[in-house]
Amino acid sequence: MSVLEAPSALERPFAAGPRIGLALGGGGARGLAHIHVLAAFDDLGVKPRCIAGSSIGALIGAAYAGGMSAAEIEEYVVDHLGKRRLVLGHLWRTRAASFADFLADGGMRLGQLNAERVLTEFLPIGMPRTFESLSLPLTVTATRFYGACGCGVSSGDLVSALAASIALPAVFRPVRRDGQVLIDGGICNPLPYDLLAGMCDLTVAVDVTGPPEAPEGPEPMPSPVDTMLGSSQLMMHSIIETRRAHAPPDLLIRPPVSNYRVLDFLRVAVILAETAHVRESAKRDVAALCEAAARR
Repeated sequence: MSVLEAPSALERPFAAGPRIGLALGGGGARGLAHIHVLAAFDDLGVKPRCIAGSSIGALIGAAYAGGMSAAEIEEYVVDHLGKRRLVLGHLWRTRAASFADFLADGGMRLGQLNAERVLTEFLPIGMPRTFESLSLPLTVTATRFYGACGCGVSSGDLVSALAASIALPAVFRPVRRDGQVLIDGGICNPLPYDLLAGMCDLTVAVDVTGPPEAPEGPEPMPSPVDTMLGSSQLMMHSIIETRRAHAPPDLLIRPPVSNYRVLDFLRVAVILAETAHVRESAKRDVAALCEAAARR
């Protein structure tokens, strides 16, 4: 752009604009599309005032709140999730080191991984380990197994909070934090824009749930795993729709991710490539939201 050209609405920064709170929802590998929304914020020069995240949204939100750009997050997930052998190597290193550790870890739990160990293995080196060390205020959701309610965590140890937020029962064992047994935050609050109330002027929420997408022709019978994980997405989608009918966010972004499975992390490059258009549409929507707020 030459010095004689004025920047367009999609290029000039909105640093002095309204305070935006960003909510990133749960959805497993579908949540990789969150990265494109963060890239739209980076393109506009808009920095969220605060972030709330659930499950995969909590992980990506924590990386962004920890100082990584959208481009850096994308590069990291492609490098660390796109190679089967590397992923299996990381998972192998999360095993209990001894039989005593195995028993202390809960013993035999078929198919359930230790979320804290997995995160310790996969999180970027140098990423802050406490909420207080983050560059942006972050709240992540978890569900109290014995309290039958959701909760927002925004202080103290970051890894255990993130582990609780991603602890989908079909994949991870529950997490004990501060004496409470916690499981996946998406069970009670899959899109936590309500947790941003009072901290911002506008809320932008990114929903990556959705009903399973059937191929053309007769509907196939899903596998037990697909049934279990697909049911969780249906439940989360229903919760979001109920809450949205009562109190919607100022802007809802829904990347088209229904044709990806919850555990399709090895398809990271495909998911990012096929949802890349979300970056431009999110940029237009966020810019319009900021300009509309500035005119009020």
